[in-house]
Amino acid sequence: MPASRPKLSQRQPLYTAAERARRDATKWTLVQGILAPIQFLAFAISLVLVLRYMLTGEGYMAATVSILVKTGLLFLIMVTGAIWEKVVFGQYLLAPAFFWEDVFSFAVIGLHSAYIIALWTGALSPMGLMALALAAYLTYAINAGQFIRKLRLARLDQAVRA
Repeated sequence: MPASRPKLSQRQPLYTAAERARRDATKWTLVQGILAPIQFLAFAISLVLVLRYMLTGEGYMAATVSILVKTGLLFLIMVTGAIWEKVVFGQYLLAPAFFWEDVFSFAVIGLHSAYIIALWTGALSPMGLMALALAAYLTYAINAGQFIRKLRLARLDQAVRA
């Protein structure tokens, strides 16, 4: 008979007590908590501007600037997130608790970086750049969902402990 999925109480908590204490004590948790919604807002605005350009042919510069702002915020949150992970888990990336989120983050960073390179080198047409930005944004949305799921699991773990 196949094994059933573990219930919440049978699942390993996301953080050990020591990791939770480090998470709660570090300023990097607050930094991540501030940057994540700012980056999401930049993503939402940029998505609208990119789609506007793709549908109407208007607003290329606004869309391009918005993608660059979104990408800069992504790089910033990735660097500060790696620092957070080092403080909490003792390694900069790929800690077991966030392994798959970090792996997928590499795809997100790769696509955003490809956009920057293509923009800089002129390797793609404006419409090609916008299509690449949309691909990068799709991976970002999936990755954001992964992290939101982990945040929810951490809160459920805390509720089980209480």
